[in-house]
Amino acid sequence: MVILLNVQYLNNFNPSIVKVKGESAPEGGGGTSMSMISVTLPDGSVNEYASGITAGEIVIDIEGRKHDCIAALVDGQQKDFSSTLDSDCSVEGISGFTDDGIHILRHSAAHLLAQAVTSLYPNAKPTIGPAIDRGFYYDFADLEEFGESELKVVQKKMHEIARRNLTVERVKCTDSELNELFSANPYKIEIINDKLEDGAGSTIYRQGDWYDLCLGPHVHSTAKLMHVRLTSVSSAFWRGDQSRERLTRIYGIVEPTKDALKATMSAIEEAKKRDHRKLGKDLQLFHVDEDVGQGLILWTPRGAVVRTCLQDFISEHLKRQGYHQVYTPHIGKLDLYRKSGHFPYYQDSQYPPLVEKDMMAKLSDEGCTCGELSNMMAAGDIEGYMLKPMNCPHHIKIYASQARSYRDLPLRLAEFGTVYRWEQSGEISGLTRVRGFTQDDAHLFVTEDQIANEVLGCIELVQVIFEALGMSDYRVRVGLRDPDSSKYVGASEKWDLAEDACRQAASSLDVNWSEEPGEAAFYGPKIDFVVKDVIGREWQLGTVQVDYNLPERFDLQYKGSDGEMHRPVMIHRAPFGSMERFCGVLIEHFAGKFPTWLAPTQVHVLTISEKQVEYGREVAAKLKAAGIRADLDDGDHTIGKKIRMHRKFQPAYMLILGDDETENNTVSIRARNGDQRAGVEFNLFLDELLNEINTKKAIPSLVPAKEE
Repeated sequence: MVILLNVQYLNNFNPSIVKVKGESAPEGGGGTSMSMISVTLPDGSVNEYASGITAGEIVIDIEGRKHDCIAALVDGQQKDFSSTLDSDCSVEGISGFTDDGIHILRHSAAHLLAQAVTSLYPNAKPTIGPAIDRGFYYDFADLEEFGESELKVVQKKMHEIARRNLTVERVKCTDSELNELFSANPYKIEIINDKLEDGAGSTIYRQGDWYDLCLGPHVHSTAKLMHVRLTSVSSAFWRGDQSRERLTRIYGIVEPTKDALKATMSAIEEAKKRDHRKLGKDLQLFHVDEDVGQGLILWTPRGAVVRTCLQDFISEHLKRQGYHQVYTPHIGKLDLYRKSGHFPYYQDSQYPPLVEKDMMAKLSDEGCTCGELSNMMAAGDIEGYMLKPMNCPHHIKIYASQARSYRDLPLRLAEFGTVYRWEQSGEISGLTRVRGFTQDDAHLFVTEDQIANEVLGCIELVQVIFEALGMSDYRVRVGLRDPDSSKYVGASEKWDLAEDACRQAASSLDVNWSEEPGEAAFYGPKIDFVVKDVIGREWQLGTVQVDYNLPERFDLQYKGSDGEMHRPVMIHRAPFGSMERFCGVLIEHFAGKFPTWLAPTQVHVLTISEKQVEYGREVAAKLKAAGIRADLDDGDHTIGKKIRMHRKFQPAYMLILGDDETENNTVSIRARNGDQRAGVEFNLFLDELLNEINTKKAIPSLVPAKEE
């Protein structure tokens, strides 16, 4: 199909002859032939266009002038609208409402932020400014004393630049040109020297008289970035290294429309109300103390209830599936982790190794420097110990502690094991990013023909947990190797088998799943469960990993039915991920209003006056005798004040006891939303409560909602 279309391509791009009808077209009245290209459109049809047409002009032809696209996919590659096409290809628009589109908007908004900051603070030096999951940020050097109060000024400048409708241009530069352009910014020069191959050059993006080093793609005009909001300021370190320069990080969000921005801001406000760090303090669930250390969680009695209930719940299902509980120490020899590959592959995220006291004294007497000690440990010249970064090497040693037969397999070893990771102080956040955490960890040692069933069994555990907690909105991500990375260990054919096993397991589920190259662990592919909470945020929780490599590294064996020795396959799985992170997500998912079976206190008994004290104590005693977590308030405060005091702890129910309840052996049940159910016989309430707990209902429901 060949179409004649005279397109005036967007306000800031020069028009060109983009389509012609027939095999050739005259130029300036002559008969010179124009070369044509065939472009496959999203519906599968093929149009012919003049060679040199831009991707943006084709998107206008496909979608119409009032489209919501901000870039294009050309043969599956993201391209700017200004990209010219001179050969046959496929083209489709990238909507600003898609994942790819919002990523481009966020990246472009980071550039807009840097332009605004440098126009207001000329001495500020932009360093890096990526798109992130929920927005974007840009790090600046030499931006001292910049705080929250300055955000509105910068945001106003961003809107001003956006309204100028500046064309965003991609410009190819040589190495020498790049060095000249960024000569006043040592951070950009460092990136140029470290990241770019000599002589390869790179590209900048220019909007007005401002430019930045970037590969793109970006929006074609700053006018696409009107719906932007700056949200917070924090500090960071250049390249995440605490020994390097301290930077100022400015965060923001951007959306394709005003309504989308309004919805996002509402979600952010709701997220603030649900922040587990605030709720954890209000509900007295956990504490972080500087004298103990950042990222090291102190679980209070109320928080320990939530954690224990979760552990007991999963333990019941582990028994059902034939797991064996084990316990392992919190440290191990460095050689153990050298053999497993955790050291040095994850060296940057681990605590420094520990050296035996006698050896340390000897080295000190010899004048050994810290650098020399580090080199000797890295080379394996001296032995050391390490805080356990993972549980798998310890479980491997339990497997290897005795001879195994095919009759012993599958062998399923489970442990709530605490591990330690060194997180940068700026990355630590409440329960979701910590330095010490407990995994609901298990390792299964199986034969190759048992892999499929055992992986499905692991997945079933995750699904049981999600169902019990009302987490029905989730997707599955299969993490595969990055073909361009060298970090992975093990034979390629073993990786192929493991990746196929994960694909087959994911495809058997009735949920959306995707393949994610580069997301595999260094020793094997994995299946991650990504849960969307009630306000639309995604959290990566449970994981299952198939591993052919660690059994090879540790020379694990079992005697097969043929009398020969064989190598088992190892499956790593953690349905909760870490207890800390999972509890943090749960606090925010439920806004602190846990299901009855998880609530730290399930019932608070409140008396109206001193006349109900004896009955109140009787009710509380019966509840506790039945295994209910109950508190009693028979003090002198008014019932209104008692309700306000106890409401902040979010018990599933309050029992209000007055004269009628005392005389009739009944209770008045008050729900979290204030609705009440009066005159309920106590034993009936107890039976209903126990049933709600035992069936693990996700929402307390003993008080019917009022009809509106």
